[in-house]
Amino acid sequence: MSALTPSQTLGPYFSIGMDWPEGNRLAAGETAGERIVISGRIIDGDGRGVPEAIVEIWQADADGVYHCGDDGGGFTGYGRCGADGNGCFVFETIKPGRVPGSRETRQAPHVNVTVLARGLLRHLYTRLYFEDETAANAEDEILRLVPDDRRPTLVAMRDGDAYVFNIKLQGEGETIFFDV
Repeated sequence: MSALTPSQTLGPYFSIGMDWPEGNRLAAGETAGERIVISGRIIDGDGRGVPEAIVEIWQADADGVYHCGDDGGGFTGYGRCGADGNGCFVFETIKPGRVPGSRETRQAPHVNVTVLARGLLRHLYTRLYFEDETAANAEDEILRLVPDDRRPTLVAMRDGDAYVFNIKLQGEGETIFFDV
């Protein structure tokens, strides 16, 4: 009887297409809006950082408008950052504005987040909300779908001019991930 071969998930990767010089910088030049830094770690179920993960973000500009590429003012609205050996990532961007929701509502300022990592069968999709947007967060139709006790896993905490958003892949305090 022959041994089973292990299943493979993502990879191998070729660096071409994956390495984006300054791909973690969404805003440059004359981009309007509050400049912020978003930093965090990808954490496994044992509390260890996940090296070699990739975090991608997509967000609206300060006026709540999504862009497809550079708008001429230095804002792309899309970024990619590879995690370091400790699972850490960082983005330089602007704080997004509120975007339209359904039925004449507006969503709270948020950033759409995708995580790719070795061992994941599918990309993981989540959102990052901002702790200092309490009123807008309370009105957000997507955030209200999440049980109260799990909402903190979607909220980035302010630390000076930066927001800290750790993404826990499994276990206690696991980040909420969405089926899309």
